[in-house]
Amino acid sequence: MGQLSMFELSGIGGLILLALDIYALVSIVSSNASTGKKVLWSLAVIVFPLLGFIIWLLFGPRGSARHA
Repeated sequence: MGQLSMFELSGIGGLILLALDIYALVSIVSSNASTGKKVLWSLAVIVFPLLGFIIWLLFGPRGSARHA
């Protein structure tokens, strides 16, 4: 039996994380933040998918649709 790492995401968990990251990236791009901040947030979500998404969710720029 192989060991399953706590941070290994595959199958349905990986698909859910991919969907959440895509949602975060779309929201980042549609936000009113400066271009530099958009690039930094996007890189954080791409390089660290789970941690980047959680940090973006707590502290990231909000999309323009959320200001309605």
